[in-house]
Amino acid sequence: QVQLEESGGGLVQPGASLRLSCAGSGRSMGTFYMGWYGQAPGKKRELVAAIGASGVTYYANSWKGRVTISRENSENTVYLQMNNLKPEDTAVYYCAAGLSLLNPRDYWGQGTLVTVSS
Repeated sequence: QVQLEESGGGLVQPGASLRLSCAGSGRSMGTFYMGWYGQAPGKKRELVAAIGASGVTYYANSWKGRVTISRENSENTVYLQMNNLKPEDTAVYYCAAGLSLLNPRDYWGQGTLVTVSS
């Protein structure tokens, strides 16, 4: 079993930056790809970025250039650095772990809310 816990969400102004963190525990996290999904109000949950234990990464086209995903394997932690945030980025962001770089969704965290508003 894998447990994931996100932190770092909050209310920020447009143009601000935010770093989300996800701490994993349980089975060896090194075997999983880790990802961040965003779910805006009334919309489906979509993959923002994902990373493997080797450092291989995937970024959704709409997020390229504004987010950076990183991972600290020794601490079972994955981060999402978000820059130049826009009001339309307001969403609940979920950490996930799975066996696919492009669809890591076998385990989920509870989510952390990011609100971008002036």
